[in-house]
Amino acid sequence: MSAEIGQISLILALMIALAQGVLPLLGAHRLDGRLMAFGDRAALAQAVFLIAAFVMLCVVFLASDFSVNLVAKHSHTAKPWLYKLSGTWGNHEGSMLLWVLILGLFGGAISLFGSSLPSPLRARALGIQGLVGAGFLAFLIFTSNPFERLSPIPEDGSGLNPLLQDPGLAFHPPFLYLGYVGFSVAFSFAIAALIEGRVDALWARFVRPWVLAAWSFLTLGIALGSVWAYYELGWGGWWFWDPVENVSLMPWLAGTALLHSTLVVEKRNTFMNWTLLLAITTFSLSLIGTFIVRSGVLTSVHAFAVDPERGVFILGLLGIATGGALILYAVRAGKIASTTSFDALSREGGLVMNNLLLCIATATVFIGTFYPLLIDALTSEKLTVGPPYFNLTFAPIMAGLIVFMAVGPLLKWRTDKPARLVRPLLYILGAIVIAVIATLVLGKAIWGIGGMALAAALAAGACLSMGDKLFLGKRPLGDSLKLAGKLPASSWGFFLGHIGLAVTVVGITGMSVWAKEGQARIDIGQSAEIAGYTLTLADLEQAQRANFAVQTAVLDIGKNGRNFTQLRAERRYYPVEEQMTTEAALSVGVFRTLYGALGDGNDDGWLIRYYVHPFVSWIWAGAVIMALGGFISMTDRRFRLPGKPRSQKGAKG
Repeated sequence: MSAEIGQISLILALMIALAQGVLPLLGAHRLDGRLMAFGDRAALAQAVFLIAAFVMLCVVFLASDFSVNLVAKHSHTAKPWLYKLSGTWGNHEGSMLLWVLILGLFGGAISLFGSSLPSPLRARALGIQGLVGAGFLAFLIFTSNPFERLSPIPEDGSGLNPLLQDPGLAFHPPFLYLGYVGFSVAFSFAIAALIEGRVDALWARFVRPWVLAAWSFLTLGIALGSVWAYYELGWGGWWFWDPVENVSLMPWLAGTALLHSTLVVEKRNTFMNWTLLLAITTFSLSLIGTFIVRSGVLTSVHAFAVDPERGVFILGLLGIATGGALILYAVRAGKIASTTSFDALSREGGLVMNNLLLCIATATVFIGTFYPLLIDALTSEKLTVGPPYFNLTFAPIMAGLIVFMAVGPLLKWRTDKPARLVRPLLYILGAIVIAVIATLVLGKAIWGIGGMALAAALAAGACLSMGDKLFLGKRPLGDSLKLAGKLPASSWGFFLGHIGLAVTVVGITGMSVWAKEGQARIDIGQSAEIAGYTLTLADLEQAQRANFAVQTAVLDIGKNGRNFTQLRAERRYYPVEEQMTTEAALSVGVFRTLYGALGDGNDDGWLIRYYVHPFVSWIWAGAVIMALGGFISMTDRRFRLPGKPRSQKGAKG
C-alpha cells in the first residue's frame, strides 16, 4: 500500500505543480490577489505531497519490499539499515524523487519566507518554480517511476553497488542536490525580475541568502564526494577530473560569481543584467549535471542511468528552461539598467575581474568536459581530456583569480587611489615572503612555492580587510574587540570564505607537489621501505560481516627504526553483487596523512600501495570553513526583510 500512496502523492504533486505554474503568473499579470495567493498555497501543498511520496519510498526500502521494482534492483535484506535508506536515492529514480522533493521544499520555503516581497514578484517566482517542478515530475512519473510494481516478487534483491555502501556516499547526494536545486530560487526570481523589468536592493536581499545556502550545500556536497573518492576508490587521489566531477564544479564556479554579483546589486545598485544572466547560467549548469548522469552519454561510477531515451527527455527540459530563459533575457534585459557608475580601480572593478575569471574558469571546465563527448558523437572517435589539459588551463586562471581575491576587498567602492594601496600591498608581500621561506623547508619546488604564496596572499588580504572593518591599529584594542561582536554576519562569512579557500589552496599545493607514493609486494612478517617509511605486514585477518567478507591487512608503520602507528587496510567482497572493493587505511595528521591500500595477493605476497600526502586534509577542512562562512552569512540581519509587503496598486481580491 505504501507504493500506491507514494504514486498517488506524485500524481497530485504534478497536478498542483501545473496549476502553480499557470495561475500565479496569470494573477500577477492581471494583479489578481486571489490567483497570486494561490501560488503560496500550491507551493506548500506540492511540498507536502512530495514529502509524502519520498517518505513512502523510504518505507518500502527499509521494509525490503521487493514487490517494488526499484527496491528489488537496489536493495537486499542483508544490508545495514543505513544503506537500505541511502539506497532510496542511490539510483536514478530515487535520486530524481529526491531532486523534485528538494525543488518542492524550496518552493514552499519561498512561500513561507517571502511574505514581505511584492506579491507580483513572489507570484511570478512561484509560477516559474512550479513550471520547473512540473517538468521534472512529468519526467519522473512517465519515464522513471520509482513505485513501479514487480511480478513475480523475488525472494531477495540485487543489492546496492558496493561502492555506494559508504557513509560518505549516503550523505553526498542530498548535499549536492541541495546545492544544485537551491540555485532554482535565483533562477525563478531572475525570470520574475525579467518579466517585471525591475531589479532592486530588495530583490538582491531576498535572493542572496538562497544563493548562499545553495553554494554552501554544494561546497559540502563536492567535498564529501572528494573525500569518498580519496579513501574508497583506493587510488590515493582527491580529484580526477572525471566528467561527473566536473559538472558539479561548473555550477559551483558560476554560483561563486553569482554570490559576489548579488552583493554588488544589493550595495551599489549595479551589475543587474549580469546578475540575472549568472542566475540563469548557474541553474542551467545544474540541469546539465542532471542530464549528464542520466543520459547514457558517459559511463562512470557516478552515473545513475544509461538510458538515452530518458536523457532526451531531460535534454528537452534543459532546452526549454535554458532556451526560454535566454530568449526572455534577450528581449527584456534592456529594460533593466544600472543606476551607478564606477572606476576600474574600485571594489566593483575588482569584482568584475573576479566574475570574469570565474566565468573563464567555468568555460574551461565546460570545454574540457564536453569536447570529447562532442567529438565522440560526431565522429565516434574516443578522446580523453585529463589532468594535463586542466593543469595548463584551469590552474593559471584560478591563480589569477586568487590574486584579485586578495586585493579586491581592500579597494573602496566606486573609486580608489593607487597610493592608498601601497601599505596593504606591502603587508601582503610580507606574508608572501614568510610563506616562501617556510615553504623552502619542504622543498625547492617552484610550483609549491607559487601555491603557498597565493594562499598566503589570499589569507593576508582577508585579514587586512577584516582589520579595516575592526579599525585595528586605529582605535584601542578593546574598542576593536567590541566592534567585532557588532559586525554584520556577512562580514564574518566573507572572512571565513576567503580563509577557507586559502586553506584549501595549501592542501591542493601540498598534495600536488610533495606527495610521495610507492608499492611493494610483501608477505606476512616481511617489511619494505616505501616513501621514507618502513611498512611491515604484521597480519592478514579474515572476517565475515553482515553483507560482505573482508580481508584486513594490519600494517605497522615505522621510521628511523621505530613503529609509531598502525594502518588497517581492507578488501571487501560482496557476494550478492559479486564485486570487490578497496577500503584504504588512513592516519590523518595536521601536516600529513599516511595512506595504505591492500591489493591482490599471490605466491610472492600481497601488493601494498602506500602514499604520504602532505596537507591533504586541509583541502576538505578549507571546504568546511568556506561552507560555514556561507551559512554564517545567511544569518545577517540585512536579509530579514521588513514585516509588511509593499502595497500593489490595482491588486484585486
